[in-house]
Amino acid sequence: MFSFFKKKSAPAPVPDEAPALLPEGWATRPAAAPAPVAAPAAAPVPEALPVAVVVPPPAPVPAPSPAPVPVPQQPPAVVQAAAPAVRPVAAPVPVPAPVVNVVPPPAPVAAPAPPPRASWMERLRAGLRKTGGSIASVFTGTKIDEQLYEELEEALLLADAGVKATQFLLDDLKRRVKDARATDPQAVRALLVDALAELLKPLEKGLEVGRFTPTVMMVVGVNGAGKTTSIGKLTRHLADSDQKVLLAAADTFRAAAREQLGVWADRAQVEIISQEGGDPAAVSFDAVNAGRARGADVVIADTAGRLPTQIHLMEELKKIKRVITKAQEGAPHEVLLVVDGNTGQNALNQVKAFDEALNLTGLIVTKLDGTAKGGVLAAIARERPVPVYFIGVGEKLEDLETFSAREFARALLE
Repeated sequence: MFSFFKKKSAPAPVPDEAPALLPEGWATRPAAAPAPVAAPAAAPVPEALPVAVVVPPPAPVPAPSPAPVPVPQQPPAVVQAAAPAVRPVAAPVPVPAPVVNVVPPPAPVAAPAPPPRASWMERLRAGLRKTGGSIASVFTGTKIDEQLYEELEEALLLADAGVKATQFLLDDLKRRVKDARATDPQAVRALLVDALAELLKPLEKGLEVGRFTPTVMMVVGVNGAGKTTSIGKLTRHLADSDQKVLLAAADTFRAAAREQLGVWADRAQVEIISQEGGDPAAVSFDAVNAGRARGADVVIADTAGRLPTQIHLMEELKKIKRVITKAQEGAPHEVLLVVDGNTGQNALNQVKAFDEALNLTGLIVTKLDGTAKGGVLAAIARERPVPVYFIGVGEKLEDLETFSAREFARALLE
């Protein structure tokens, strides 16, 4: 029997293709999961697959970035607690330290030494040039005769060596020339240096500090001799030698005396006892007691300037000395007279007058520079040999130095 329905032919089997066979980017309607397929001979004809709905391709889309490669999970034993993501920070680059030249500490430096005696000799020679020049001119000739000795005698007298010292030096020189059989005037001058050094030798003595505690010094002199300035220089030298010094401004009559001494005290960083318009003896007494209480090594009393002819004022100096003795038994241990080298024979008279009143223990001879009367030390050595502790040839601190007989003779005559 004929049927008006045409028998459909069996569709060709569609291979089990994955949707990935469609062009990339096309979408498909999700299909139901296929039923299990039996062996091809006995399996019934499968139903036709639903017709795929073709969707037009979208606009070109840039290729997607490659998917990140999955990081394999670490074993649980290694995995740590998740920490907040922190951007790794590069380790700071060490900044090199500035280059420093390391210098090893210097070796301990000893206390500064006093100025060399060589430089002192130059200053002394320069200071005594006026005195020594007139004496040295005698030896410019070529003969050793009586005229040479006469010229030498005149030069020594002009230098204020005094009659007694001049005669002593001439007699001693003639004996030395005879013994040495000298024939050259320059050799005679060298012998005169030896004779003068021997004459001045008794004046060579150093100031002693430390035997008594404190060592009390009383400084006297006429006005204008450089007394207060010499005290200031001496104080500075003592302070530089680690001596504790206490000053007494016992010159209460001169208005500027306390201020001048105070300036030197500030420079040397030492203490000062002063009293405006007070009694000089009382100030000295208080200073000695203060020095003992404060453990001072040296106490220096600056007294008012006195002329030897002012008898009543010289008596006041004696009173100061007695009061100091009451403050400390045996004090003052040093009574120093400051004399001006420019005064020549007058300096010798001052030494005699003050020595008779106070029993001087030492001298400070100042202002030997620029004077033609430096021969006065020979007169002092011959007639009143009071030790010369210091001589000065200028206003600077280093211009006050200890006295050496040989150095003085060489600076004067060579």
